[in-house]
Formats: sequence, C-alpha cells, structure tokens
Amino acid sequence: MNGDQNRKIEFEELGLMEYMKAFDYQQSLMDHVIAQKLHNRDRQDGLFTPTSNYFLFVEHPHVYTLGKSGDNANMLIDEEKLKKIEASFVQTNRGGDITYHGFGQIVGYPILDLDNFKSDIHLYMRNLEEVIIRVIAKYGLKGERSAGETGVWLDVGKPYARKICAMGVKTSKWVTMHGFAINVTTDLRYFEYIIPCGIKDKAVTSLSRELEKNFTIEETQQLKTEILHHFSDVFQAEFVPKQQIKAATESI
Repeated sequence: MNGDQNRKIEFEELGLMEYMKAFDYQQSLMDHVIAQKLHNRDRQDGLFTPTSNYFLFVEHPHVYTLGKSGDNANMLIDEEKLKKIEASFVQTNRGGDITYHGFGQIVGYPILDLDNFKSDIHLYMRNLEEVIIRVIAKYGLKGERSAGETGVWLDVGKPYARKICAMGVKTSKWVTMHGFAINVTTDLRYFEYIIPCGIKDKAVTSLSRELEKNFTIEETQQLKTEILHHFSDVFQAEFVPKQQIKAATESI
C-alpha cells in the first residue's frame, strides 16, 4: 500500500449528464489517483501523499452501455430503432455485459483507491451489493445476491426473480471506476430492447414498481442520502466536499 490509508471520500453530485462526458470525468479522476500512487512509488524521501477517493452521483439520458466482455447480440434493436426511442449505444471498458441507464435512475460511480480500504475486488463488489441491500431494506424490500450474477436482486431462486440494481466496474492498479445503477422511477420498457446483463429469462424492476409509488425530488434526494450513509458504514469511510481536481493535482 502507498502511504497511510485515506478513508475520506470526496463526494460530488453531477446531475443530468451525457454518459461519455461522465465517463471522461471518471477517467480523469482515476488517472489522477493512479498518478498519485505512481508518484508515491517513485519518491526517494520515504514520504507519501495520501491517495484520493471520489464518489459521483449522476443521472444519464437514455443510453445502452456494453461492457468489455459483453455480447453485441444482447442488443436487440438496430440504430434506426435507437433513434426512435431517443437512446444511444456505447461500448465501454467496465466489466459485465449490456445494461441501460436513463431518467429516474440513480447512478453511483465510486473512484476509490482500494489500497485505502481492502485490495480485494471480489470483496469490493460484495460490499457495493451490501450497501444497496441495506438501503432498500429501509423501504421494506429484501435485496439478495444471486450466485454468479452481480448486482442486487429480489426473490432470488424464484421464477419471478428480478434485478433492482445493476453493477459493473473497472480497476487499474487497485483504483476503481464505474459502479452501480439503482432503478427508482426508471421507465422499465427500455430494458425490453436488450437482454440485461446478458441474463435471459429474468426481469428488471424498480423501487417505484415494487412500492407502487412515485418518488418526489425530495424522496429521491433522501434515497441518495441513505446510499451515502450506508456506503460510509460498509466501507468505514467519511464523505467530504469535493475539492477541485486542479488543486488536488498541484499537491502531488
């Protein structure tokens, strides 16, 4: 591990943002953390700069993203149909297959140096799932893990098992990007145009559908607060206001 563990996470709310713009921003933060790690490795004086951690909330316009191990055959519509439903298609560098992002979805992107926590990608994914399981429990829903199928599910092992939160990440030098997407008031019809995560014969759901209620802006914000609370608890971390990346870079 490089230097002392930094369990502080700089949090930022990005609002509505195109997928690739958010991707580029994530990548810049990841590159910054990796640069910090390499700088620490190359220092000759034995002193180390604590590496940074970030957490982004964002909402994307309609977009389908295909992971690096994904199968294009799981995209069930052509470019013409994509235009009709005002959606785009992006091949990205996270793990996993195809998923949908859109309005009414809370997307969380943790850019963490896992050396600050635990250098174990399997544990990291299980901890992400644990955060969402705890969050939806507050709403009376029993979230579960499904063996070999990353994410958070309801009624695992039953014919009507359904996914409420998808996950996919990328790591480099133990630094993460990408993350999770929980369906809140998501228009679930958009999932009909793909085989979500490459998993056939399993449904997708949302908090709104399960609870048979809509979510106001205030209720959605409270949901985000719950996510941050349980994230800090599971990861034993502290959220702090986001600093400017330029200022942070100059501290290297």
